[in-house]
Amino acid sequence: MTTVELPTYKPKDFASEQEVRWCPGCGDYAILAAVRKVLADMSAPKENYVFVSGIGCSSRFPYYMGTYGLHSIHGRAPALATGIKSTNPDLQVWIVTGDGDGLSIGGNHLLHVIRRNVDVNILLFNNRIYGLTKGQYSPTSERGKKTKSSPFGSIELPMKPIAFALGAGATFVARCTDVNRGGMNHMPAVLKAAAQHKGTSFVEIYQDCNVFNHAAFFYATEKDEAAEHTVYVEHGKPMVFGKARDKGIRMNGMRPEVVSLEHISESDLLFHNEKELTVSQILAQMTHPEHPEPVGVLRNVQKPTYEGQLTFQIDSTIEKFGGEGTIEDLLYSGDTWTVSE
Repeated sequence: MTTVELPTYKPKDFASEQEVRWCPGCGDYAILAAVRKVLADMSAPKENYVFVSGIGCSSRFPYYMGTYGLHSIHGRAPALATGIKSTNPDLQVWIVTGDGDGLSIGGNHLLHVIRRNVDVNILLFNNRIYGLTKGQYSPTSERGKKTKSSPFGSIELPMKPIAFALGAGATFVARCTDVNRGGMNHMPAVLKAAAQHKGTSFVEIYQDCNVFNHAAFFYATEKDEAAEHTVYVEHGKPMVFGKARDKGIRMNGMRPEVVSLEHISESDLLFHNEKELTVSQILAQMTHPEHPEPVGVLRNVQKPTYEGQLTFQIDSTIEKFGGEGTIEDLLYSGDTWTVSE
């Protein structure tokens, strides 16, 4: 029996020769470092990876990865990624997008790649602002946000990316932050789980735009803040949070509520179940400051993938008809019309 030796990589092996050109202090640097680390740990050949992006600050990502990559047009990365994965299912395809690119002009494409359960990994960098075009409000900007395109404050309610993904039928949904100065950074663990998932994985990453929307997520990333305003969810475990782990989430009828653990047992709390859609949907609606916001894997189930079903359909059709056909046969099959003078 032949033993195949897997390649051994370090994160620097996934760096390209391009100079990384984001604003100093941008949260994208931390995400880039985490992705390189995760790929190095997975030990798959570098030529198996493809990164596809649209337009925006996050979409420079493929330039900085020492892998195959494609910088596409605004919002269309999911469509291109679907084509890549469908024609070469052995590739591991990553889509890098932002709250503007993915949820505005690309919302339709994002919805359908999730609905189809194409085996791709989607990283949505959410900084609640348009950064590349210099600070207009985005689909995830909070109501009342004053920007160059909403000088009197946005009148729109913000989109909730993980609720959107769950509504589209995502089989893997997670959230993490670009950094966590208050303790352990969970991003590498979340990204690894996403990469190992068979089907569409959707990861929302809270990312700081320190030029146009600095500190938008400090409540979820900073020391003494994150522990009080986020809850790290783990399958089968109760929702406990707080610097002293003295608070929890309990269901009050159909609504989650924050309770003190001083007189309440952990067994009375809501337990996370990443296989139960209702639990994931409850978590997706929890927002700061009313509730601590969930980070970690919210949803993780298995369903048939798009490219798997497509390959099966093609192979079974070829077998049924006794071989591959030709373009000419296709053009002259079925109903045809002859146009004469």
